[in-house]
Amino acid sequence: MGGTEVQEVDDGLELARKMAEEEEGIGRKPLGLEKWVIPFIAVTWSLFQLSIASWLILDSTYIRSIHLGFALLIVFLNYPIFKKKKFGLKFLSATDRIPVFDYIIAIIACLSALYLVLDFVGITTRYGAPIQRDIVIGILLTVLLLEAARRVIGPALPIIAIGFCVYAFFGPYMPDLIAFKGVSLNRFVGQMTMSTEGIYGIPLDVSATIVFLFVLFGAMLDKAGAGRYFIQLALSLLGGFKGGPAKAAILGSGLTGMVSGSSIANIVTTGTFTIPMMKKVGYPATKAAAVEVAASTDGQLAPPIMGAAAFIIAEYVNVPYVEVIKAAAIPAFASYAALFYIVHIEASKLGLRGMARKELPVFFKTFLSGIHFMIPIALLLYELVVVRHSPELAAFRAIWLMAIVMIFQEPIKAYIAKKPIGPAIKKAIVDIFSAFASGARNMVSVALATAAAGIIVGVVSLGLGGLITEIIDVVSMGNIYLMLVITAFASLIIGMGLPTTATYIVMASLTAPAIVTIAAAQEWFVPLMSAHLFCFYFGILADDTPPVGLAAYAAAAIAKSSPIATGIQGFMYDIRTAILPFMFIFNSDLILHEIRSWSQGILIFLMACIGNFAFASATQGWFVARNRIWEIPLFLSVTICAMRPDAIASLIGLPHDQRYYVYPVALIIFGILYLMQRPRIPKEKTTTDKKAFGDF
Repeated sequence: MGGTEVQEVDDGLELARKMAEEEEGIGRKPLGLEKWVIPFIAVTWSLFQLSIASWLILDSTYIRSIHLGFALLIVFLNYPIFKKKKFGLKFLSATDRIPVFDYIIAIIACLSALYLVLDFVGITTRYGAPIQRDIVIGILLTVLLLEAARRVIGPALPIIAIGFCVYAFFGPYMPDLIAFKGVSLNRFVGQMTMSTEGIYGIPLDVSATIVFLFVLFGAMLDKAGAGRYFIQLALSLLGGFKGGPAKAAILGSGLTGMVSGSSIANIVTTGTFTIPMMKKVGYPATKAAAVEVAASTDGQLAPPIMGAAAFIIAEYVNVPYVEVIKAAAIPAFASYAALFYIVHIEASKLGLRGMARKELPVFFKTFLSGIHFMIPIALLLYELVVVRHSPELAAFRAIWLMAIVMIFQEPIKAYIAKKPIGPAIKKAIVDIFSAFASGARNMVSVALATAAAGIIVGVVSLGLGGLITEIIDVVSMGNIYLMLVITAFASLIIGMGLPTTATYIVMASLTAPAIVTIAAAQEWFVPLMSAHLFCFYFGILADDTPPVGLAAYAAAAIAKSSPIATGIQGFMYDIRTAILPFMFIFNSDLILHEIRSWSQGILIFLMACIGNFAFASATQGWFVARNRIWEIPLFLSVTICAMRPDAIASLIGLPHDQRYYVYPVALIIFGILYLMQRPRIPKEKTTTDKKAFGDF
């Protein structure tokens, strides 16, 4: 590799890391003593969150208020007003210091969030009749919250929230279709800042009590080196198969994504290793980056830890979190299985092989080198799935075990390497506190997204819910299929400028109840869980939707490919995920609704995989050989039979309880397609010894 090429790769990695730092919450890097201000606040925030999960008992409203106060304090200290110098005023974009102006704004914003705690008794007694002080502080909090969200997330969410606020006041002057009686300033402020139905609503509560602990756990795993371990383990398992590095990228990103809510951080952690390896075995740069994008964005779909939005789903649907895990299991794992299938297709198209075994890590040595990372994860799974403790208790216990692992990890390494133990212990302690600071910084965007989205939820709950359902019904002309398409496109468009959590909250607040209501009017039963997962899935897919998908930009920077081309290719790979929400809306078997038999669940999963494989073959133009145009409808028929057996059974007059008799039809058609394409399978280009390479 030439010097210029090495420099380009390094520049790409640096750009991707900067994007990850921005998402993580590293805005300013002050010099001198000021460099400790933000980390000190962040570590204090983490210690507070650990306290309320163990010994400190506080009212949930207090917890939400303090949680938001910490987030606002960090934002205004950490992020300048503008990223680039404007109006000739350096302090507006200063990154090497914290201007006095931002100290003042940060303190005011923090106190306005804490006002609910400082005057809790008074606010409770005068709820519905705010005094002038309540109104002034309420407006101040709303404005500063939107400004903080703009600094961290970008302008999209504040603009949408402002639009809803304007609508709340000017509803009576709108056209008849969207006319609304409007609200008074007193009612608006009372709803948004003096109750738990606006800014301090359910999303912020989930952020404060559950999500923070899981993000902190993920930050500790990352700081301890688990991300690198996962990708090395995946390479040792899958690197030798056809297109092995791509398959390793999927497994590694899936493992990392289970404990990381960030697609970009996932790409930087795993893509740094896998993208160059994919290019080395023959994947074009665009496809190598797109595989990493698809794998990293879908990491948020993988149970048992599915990002912040999944915990909010549990609260909105009012079910235990384990029920969300159960509902998401088949779509998520079928989606990942299909992505494995797609990269195998790509390897077949390109005539690629795997990596030589001598180039890969040794499995058992690699597995044992990081087996200690599996212990806290195993405890977390045990707590969540087996004994079914609350998510916050499960995460809290996993964090303590992870801290113990981190304390012993470095000294043991030093002892084995015959190095001094003292510096290793010091490094372990520094790593723990560094993870505490990193976890808090990661949480800033989630806390602000949930709080700012709470403004939209609050406006909807002021009486817009029924009106929104009517508007959606009119726009979709009462057609549930058209409504789902509109919802999907709206999620993708809104999600271009919003994080997944905010996209989900906005779309779920507006459309989830409408989906259930309109479907019921057409005599379709759609479980509320299906409607919420529908919004969740398309919120995640927006992460790699061109032209704005930031995940695609991060992967493209590493691969040195076009971001737009990478986003388009990644979206083409993710189409197999996009059909799943449409399927489980009408076939609730796919989310295991009322399914209690393991054998039945496994059958549904296997057929969902077959259906997804067939759809992937139809969209990628390849099965075992290049497709012919007339074969595509046959692949799509396999998809329908495998994923909507209820619809086919209804068409041919079978009772609903005999719908699984349609499954053999899907398998027969799939088998016929294989036999038709088998004579066209491309011959091996080389006779390389197959012992050196895998052939999946």
